[in-house]
Amino acid sequence: MKYGLIGCGRISPNHIMAAKANTLDFVGICDTNKEKLQDKTSKFDLGHVHQYINYHEMLEKERPELVAIATESGKHAAIALDCIEAGCNVIIEKPIALSLDDADAIIKSAKEKGVKVCANHQNRFNKSVGKIRKAMEEERFGRMFYGTAHIRWCRDKNYYEQAGWRGTWEQDGGALMNQCIHNIDLLRWMMGDEIEEVVGMTDQLNHPYLEAEDLGIALVKFKNGAYGIIEGTTDIYPKNLEETLYLFGEKGTVKVGGQSVNKIEEWRFADGQERPEEVIAEFAENPPNVYGFGHTPLYADMIDAITNGREPYVNGEAGKRALELVLAIYKSAAEGKAVKLPLNKCSTVDFKGRFGTGK
Repeated sequence: MKYGLIGCGRISPNHIMAAKANTLDFVGICDTNKEKLQDKTSKFDLGHVHQYINYHEMLEKERPELVAIATESGKHAAIALDCIEAGCNVIIEKPIALSLDDADAIIKSAKEKGVKVCANHQNRFNKSVGKIRKAMEEERFGRMFYGTAHIRWCRDKNYYEQAGWRGTWEQDGGALMNQCIHNIDLLRWMMGDEIEEVVGMTDQLNHPYLEAEDLGIALVKFKNGAYGIIEGTTDIYPKNLEETLYLFGEKGTVKVGGQSVNKIEEWRFADGQERPEEVIAEFAENPPNVYGFGHTPLYADMIDAITNGREPYVNGEAGKRALELVLAIYKSAAEGKAVKLPLNKCSTVDFKGRFGTGK
């Protein structure tokens, strides 16, 4: 399967390694920054792959069947729509878009063109998360009471200076949209997906040079009667602390933590099917960074979905739901009141000026 990558930034090594691990026919790699392009080509032995600074040219000359989009967030939608128009299946790094209109356009266009869209929420493929999801689908938790998502990370000024688009409303959003959306996705997915209302508060406590928030806190009421709590920040000193998901049900309690929800730390079920210590030992991964090991199985799933004409495990609709929840928190925080879902229209740019203009 012919494959192309658009974007050679911080997350691109995970895509390159996933493409190699799945033996894709890597035909094109693209970035407007020639230094980044040459750096990734050299580091990952991609001398045989054609290099482009214009993705339109890559699409036209290489005709890839699958394209991964790993650019700044604000460009995801426009590039995805161009790829879909060219007949390409797409893997879109999170978030799928920065507005609900753009997310809807991607989903609609893909259906019309008969191609697949995968939202790159790779933590759904963690061994730990897979084990929990299976227990959820087998209804071992009984009635769900509530779940909590905690993302306690550090992002310093040097991180933001590496790429000027970070922390801007037009191209990124803040901590919730960039760093926290993976765990927000997991919380919504595990707790039943359908949300009644959201109450959120956001602030900028330690990054005055940004436009967007570095702290977000929210309460979520799900339509099934369960509740969710979200706490996300990039203000932790001096380095990343944890990304943790708790799930509390009538007959089950689970905690999954580690750098990126990759280690089951509590496993308690009334049915006593397994010994908790054995589950904790078996379903633990120790990735080198917060990106984890999920890209390779995500790619494998997408390739299988294309080959067999089915929906990918994390499709465009899933990407939209994660985006919608973050935007609902932003909207509630800006308006100072609860926000009902579904949202009809909302975009990160709606919140320009919320914390000043950055410096």
